Amino acid sequence: MPTSTVQTIPGASLAIDRKARANVPASIQNTRPVSVRILDFNDVVIPMEPEDAMLEAARCVHCPDPAPCVVACPAHNDIPSAMWLIEQGRYVEAAQLYRETSSLPEICSRVCPHEQLCQGSCTLQKSLATIQTGALEAFVTSYARELAGTTIPVGEPTGKRVAIVGAGPAGLSCADQLVQMGHQVVVFESKPTGGGLLVYGIPNFKLPKEIVSAKISDLERVGVEFVYNAYIGQTRTIDDLFNDGFEAVFVGVGTLIDSPMDVPGEELPGVYKATEFLMRANTPLEQLPPELRSRPQVGKKIAVIGGGDTASDCLRTAPRMGAEQVICLYRRTEREMPGGRHDRELAKEEGAQYQFLTQPVKFHPGEDGRVAQAECIRMVLGEPDAKGRRKPVPVEGSNFIVEVDTVVKALGYWPDPIIGKTTPGLETHDWGLITVKDKTTGATTRPGVFAGGDDVTGPDMVVTAMVAGRKAAAGIDNYLKEKK
Repeated sequence: MPTSTVQTIPGASLAIDRKARANVPASIQNTRPVSVRILDFNDVVIPMEPEDAMLEAARCVHCPDPAPCVVACPAHNDIPSAMWLIEQGRYVEAAQLYRETSSLPEICSRVCPHEQLCQGSCTLQKSLATIQTGALEAFVTSYARELAGTTIPVGEPTGKRVAIVGAGPAGLSCADQLVQMGHQVVVFESKPTGGGLLVYGIPNFKLPKEIVSAKISDLERVGVEFVYNAYIGQTRTIDDLFNDGFEAVFVGVGTLIDSPMDVPGEELPGVYKATEFLMRANTPLEQLPPELRSRPQVGKKIAVIGGGDTASDCLRTAPRMGAEQVICLYRRTEREMPGGRHDRELAKEEGAQYQFLTQPVKFHPGEDGRVAQAECIRMVLGEPDAKGRRKPVPVEGSNFIVEVDTVVKALGYWPDPIIGKTTPGLETHDWGLITVKDKTTGATTRPGVFAGGDDVTGPDMVVTAMVAGRKAAAGIDNYLKEKK
């Protein structure tokens, strides 16, 4: 039987039998029973045991370079080498390896759509179950933090001050890299706490908030300063930051303005925007802006409109808020849904129903003035649009009623245009997305201002925002050196 030798990490030579490894039984990612987990917002995933992690990692056949999983990972994590370390029980070293290319491995390992990235590219998918790359990354990073702690190395002080606007995944990752380069970093965040989408948009059952808090604490311990309730563009401008002595600014404010639906009745009580619904439902009240410090009123029949990951998060949040009937209304078919399949399957397990080729066109109030009905119309798929997705076309005269008492609109996000409007020389496009003239550095049209993440690309994955933050940090470092 053919074998081969691979050199995956320094000093490690591993002779492997790929066929034998491929036949090792796959581990199962365990979750808490549905009847239990829908009663709270705790993590639904049961962490791997060390022995299970070793066995699962031992299934890696160590593909020749470039390994498909590494290519498919936006951070290009050295997954084969990590698998080898985990197989040997060297969990802390595996975690350190992930941290070489990722500033948020304990977060990306939980929220990335792995079936579309590293795990989905695993060569074992042709005949067997793919390796649970995300679960293994989550295991080793949690194991290492608990056993040995996590310390960010600090570079020799440069005397340079950098401001970061936005404490989401892009901003946190940029800060993580800048402090290692020796720069003094201050992060300005409009909300009462850091994390951005990680705290205010992703529910706790998917990403426990203490994981995000731990990362922020890591940064604070090495001198990164966080200034909360600071809405740059409103309370202060980027020009003000430069006047205060900052020599460069990174903008990573994301896109957290909900797209409107523009149908009659969407302002009725009981019709929520997804961001407000998720924030008020799953965030500790003291971490919310004062005007949002109350739980949303959720009835027994709730409809979620949309097909992305945010829609899945809302569908899964609803039963935890007391809803008895949860339905997703989506104008295309499941094939065209942009959200991750894994999250959608979990939503189905937790009772969510799906009604495809359905478009709400009006919301009707009940006697109490709250939303009581969603008037919908049937759709058919026509020709592909500019992005290649088949365009939904209404079927004339097919209107029908869906009885509801709560509606959540999860239709996507727009950028906040305030940064562009208040920053001279900063070019924006498409309702406020920041124009980046150099994608490798995040440099914008305004000298000294860099940007990355969703406020540049539009809504995308956490891992792409993380990578953008790291690239911008390198760009800022070079800019400061050249300026000196």
